[in-house]
This record gives sequence, structure tokens and C-alpha cells, in this order.
Amino acid sequence: MQKKIVVQNLKCGGCANTISKHLTTLEDVSNVNVEAESSLVSFSYENELAVSKVEDKLKQLGYPIIGNANTYLNKAKSFISCATGKMNQ
Repeated sequence: MQKKIVVQNLKCGGCANTISKHLTTLEDVSNVNVEAESSLVSFSYENELAVSKVEDKLKQLGYPIIGNANTYLNKAKSFISCATGKMNQ
């Protein structure tokens, strides 16, 4: 199955790189695609638990789903994730 999620704090290719890197390590998740311009994260998944894992990982990295709380801590995490993603490009 395919899922598309719009996230907050996604600003550039560094952010997209970090998200892709982390989501591809999750079990039952594949074909991860991140579009920085539209803040869209799409992926294939095997079961609903995989979707929950993706949402949790995005929040952990500082990229909560649109509609969820976007705290200063999330913004700080996304800044660090972005910088790390830029270094690993």
C-alpha cells in the first residue's frame, strides 16, 4: 500500500536526506520519497503498524505531521536533522 504524509519543518534537501535515511531503515517500509518543496513524504508499507512507526520516527526527527503540535523542541530537532542531512549528502 502507498501513503502520503505532509509534514512540518521540512525546508531543504538536507531535511529530505535525513528523513529518507531514517525511514528506509524501518521494517515494512519501502520506496521512500521526500519532496522538500511540498513537505510531502510518501512511502510504501506492509501494514498499519508501519505507518505508525513512520509517524513516530518523523516526530522524533522533528518533522511532525501537519495538524499535530509543532513545539520549539520539534523545530530544534528538525534544525539538527537538517544540518546532519546536509553533511551526509
